[in-house]
Amino acid sequence: MTSVDSGATSMIEISKFDGEDERFEKQLDDLLDDHAEANGTPFDPQTVGFVARDDGGAIVGGLYGWAQLGWFFVKLLALAPEARKTGAGGRLLAEAEDHARSEGLAGVYLDTYEFQAPGFYEKNGYREFGRLPAAGGHPQRIWYSKIFG
Repeated sequence: MTSVDSGATSMIEISKFDGEDERFEKQLDDLLDDHAEANGTPFDPQTVGFVARDDGGAIVGGLYGWAQLGWFFVKLLALAPEARKTGAGGRLLAEAEDHARSEGLAGVYLDTYEFQAPGFYEKNGYREFGRLPAAGGHPQRIWYSKIFG
């Protein structure tokens, strides 16, 4: 635990906890949301997902993300091994892009690791705009966007 003189009348203590704490996460979200709202740029995320099913109706993948502040963020895009290389991934991205366009958003952005699917996103018209380099034996993380225009 560390203490920091905040310049106010009391000290602020910093402590670590391990594991998940949904109440704490909600409190942090609320702090960020309140600040954004006070500055006239409310986050107000609009979540949406698209499901990929096989012929028998079983879920073999999907895409999940949200629209926020004029952009659509793809949080997750995943396919079961048998659904890869079938065009399903490109169709999921196209659905997300169509949704974003219909909402008047500027474009779509996402991230992936170097061992996942950078070539897939580039093939689908996404352009790299940022990268965390490989370091300490950890893989690169790459951010992509597709701007509508």
